[in-house]
Amino acid sequence: MAKSKMKRKRAPKSILKLPDLEQSKSAVLNSLTSTSSQRTYDHAIREFIEWYCSEPRLAFNKTVVTRYRISLEQQHYASTTINLRLAAVRRLAYEAADCGLLSADLAAGIRRVKGAKRLGMPVGNWLSAEQGKRLLRSIDVGSLRGKRDYATFAILLGCGLRRAELTALKVEDIQQREEHWVIADLIGKGGHIRTIPVPDWVKAGIDAWMAASGIAGGILLRSINKAGRVWGCGFSPKVIWGLVKEKAKVCDIPALAPHDLRRYAESRIMPNRSYLSCAGKPLTAFHAAYSRSKDDSCDGPRPCEQSLNSSIYSL
Repeated sequence: MAKSKMKRKRAPKSILKLPDLEQSKSAVLNSLTSTSSQRTYDHAIREFIEWYCSEPRLAFNKTVVTRYRISLEQQHYASTTINLRLAAVRRLAYEAADCGLLSADLAAGIRRVKGAKRLGMPVGNWLSAEQGKRLLRSIDVGSLRGKRDYATFAILLGCGLRRAELTALKVEDIQQREEHWVIADLIGKGGHIRTIPVPDWVKAGIDAWMAASGIAGGILLRSINKAGRVWGCGFSPKVIWGLVKEKAKVCDIPALAPHDLRRYAESRIMPNRSYLSCAGKPLTAFHAAYSRSKDDSCDGPRPCEQSLNSSIYSL
């Protein structure tokens, strides 16, 4: 009589080799929907795998991950960077445990690894209204490329979009709501949906670019070839990074990054970063931004008298 063979369940490992780590890494990246998150986690996990495989390890456990955190601190990484790397390593351990490659007890131990302490809050670069005007004045709006660059800086300064959001912005996204121009239902980082007010001077810059380029739909900002004609269906966020660095050098503004323009726009559009109420009635985010400077009964601080949204388009 033939004996029935029972299949044994594969026991989880405590030491992960390179193929196991690559399999877990693929599982982590496939579970993320944001392209930015995929790029960030891919870099963080790749850095950890290189460190983990640099010398023989006893096991992929809490002790090893703690040693990795100490090595990052010795390299003088910022606490935010260290915590981001550790978050990617924890996610890697979760997926390895779900795939049966790592013991659940070891994954739970890795989860208990504490991150780096963050003392204080970095202030970053804060632009003044005069610096924002200098950036816009440095652009030659007489050419097609200059009109595109002006519209790019206007949206960054006036609306506070991220680089990826700006490159994916479509003409159809700019709509009128409650007699004001807004970027309606913008899907941003992490799938968050928000509506952003568009000041009149920003809309004027966008209209000038659209009239000169002949763009009536689709992606708003597009590449321009050497012949000075619109080409393609857009460009990468790295183009915006290079453009900001170029104009910052011309205006003698050191260490300026695109996110600094977003930080300035947030401080002007929504200073208290919350929904306001006026006369006991809730206001939407974009309506509050426009109403705050007109209605003295609104709660919260009023915008600065030198705000870009009210005075910069007087060039």
